[in-house]
Amino acid sequence: MAIFSISDIRMAGMSACVPPKALSNHDYKWIKVKEREQVIKTIGVENRHVAEPGQTTSDLCFQAAEQLLGELKWDRNEISILVFVSQSRDYIIPSTSAILQDRLKLPKSCMAIDINLGCSGYVYGLSVIGSMMKAAGLHKGLLLVGDLSNVTSSYRDKSTYPLFGDAGTATALEFDPGAAPMQFNLQTDGSGYEAIIIYDGGVRNLASKKSFATRKYGEGIYRNRLQIALNGIEVFNFSLREVVPNIKTTLKHFGRELPEFDYLLFHQANRLINETIRKMLKVEPERVPYSLRDFGNTSCASIPLTMVTQIREALEQKPRKLLLSAFGIGLSWGSVLMETSGLVVPPLTELEPASQPGV
Repeated sequence: MAIFSISDIRMAGMSACVPPKALSNHDYKWIKVKEREQVIKTIGVENRHVAEPGQTTSDLCFQAAEQLLGELKWDRNEISILVFVSQSRDYIIPSTSAILQDRLKLPKSCMAIDINLGCSGYVYGLSVIGSMMKAAGLHKGLLLVGDLSNVTSSYRDKSTYPLFGDAGTATALEFDPGAAPMQFNLQTDGSGYEAIIIYDGGVRNLASKKSFATRKYGEGIYRNRLQIALNGIEVFNFSLREVVPNIKTTLKHFGRELPEFDYLLFHQANRLINETIRKMLKVEPERVPYSLRDFGNTSCASIPLTMVTQIREALEQKPRKLLLSAFGIGLSWGSVLMETSGLVVPPLTELEPASQPGV
């Protein structure tokens, strides 16, 4: 079982950046007003920030990292590892993490790796960078997590288009002897890989003329094979079947109790899924923050974005005990129990032209 603990690694700060362009689901003309209102009520998304052509996940993460490093006043030459978690890289090759290492003016002694994960990516990313820092004795690291999910959503697909927003985040971690351990429980079930998928464009199904042909898959659902396909029923059933047991197993394994945690941060899947999970756990609403209404489902960026936009003052004021739970594409899911202290959390920023290369 992938249940483990990472000691002596402290979260120093986090930041988030979104594109300036905002869309309202009240203006989503593809479906009628009554259905539009029902969709908003069910998924809990009213507004989303979406990238313009030419804007990338790395641009958003770059600006978030620049802001955070400025607030922390870190010496960049001391940063030994950069991990970039995203499903929307700049290029097929090379790795986007290498490009970000150069853009951020980090030293050549800094290792940089990409991780291709979506919804569960923040928790998995924390486990990877934390483990590598602990094992190798690295003193400072950057975890850059984000996605442009809207780029691959079809406007004529009511099951995906109103749901997804775009965001990039940066999390700074440092070696700190005696820091409270991060306690993880990570799981995978690849048999459900088709629940959330883009069929063409990879090596299995190379992009071709047929990839661009739009087909009808249901009432109000039209897309091509280069656009994201979401099986809502499968994702709903998976989330309700696996998330709560994962959380309970994690708590039991480490001898922890749910009431001791100040906040439960869930991946912002949709309001119906998240509220059902919250009620299954019998947790009060005030302990479960949401960013869905204003930003939508921002894939792997959703947990840090929620922390920055909903509880930043609480995180800065005093130590907090947090339970983070992320779940979705893969299928993959996981939880981490952690404590923060002295966290630096700058306000949310919107992408500036200066953060885009060549602008």
